[in-house]
Amino acid sequence: MFERFFPDEYVASTYVIPFEKLYEEGYRGVIFDIDNTLVPHGAPADERAKKLFVRLKEIGFQSCLISNNQKPRVEMFNEEIGTKYICNAHKPSTKNYIRAMELMGTDRSNTLFVGDQLFTDVWGAKRAGMRNILVKPIHPKEEIQIVLKRRLEAVVLHFYKKRLKNKGN
Repeated sequence: MFERFFPDEYVASTYVIPFEKLYEEGYRGVIFDIDNTLVPHGAPADERAKKLFVRLKEIGFQSCLISNNQKPRVEMFNEEIGTKYICNAHKPSTKNYIRAMELMGTDRSNTLFVGDQLFTDVWGAKRAGMRNILVKPIHPKEEIQIVLKRRLEAVVLHFYKKRLKNKGN
C-alpha cells in the first residue's frame, strides 16, 4: 500500500552520499531540494553546501535545484552556489523534474534526485522515473504543513524499514 512512496535509498544526510561512486555508476545529473536537504529551512547556502557544489562540478556532475519555494528564496540560496534552478516547482508534479533534466542535458537513466520529503520530493522523482535518495531533515523547525506531513511520513517509513529488515533475513 505504501510502496509507491518508498525511497530508493534512505541516508542520514546529503553530505554522506558517495557522489564519486554514483558518477562511476553512470549518473551525470543531480537534482536537489533545498530546505532541510541542503540547509535548514530558509537558510542561505552555508560552507558545506558551497563545498558540495564545487565537488559535484569537479566530479563532472550537472546539478539543478527544484523547490516549491518562490523565486526570492531559491535565488537567495543559489547566489553563491551558481547552479541551475526551478522555483515554484509544484512537486510532486513531474513536469519540473523533467524540465530540470532538460536543463542539465540528462535523462531518467543518468539523473538522481535528493530530497527530504516523501510525499513531494521522493514521490515526484519516482513518478518521473528517476532514482531518488531520501535524506533525514537537517533541522526539526519546519512550517506547520510540513510538520503534519512528517507524521504521515513516519508511518510510511516504519513500513519501509520493516521491509528492509525482512529482506535482510
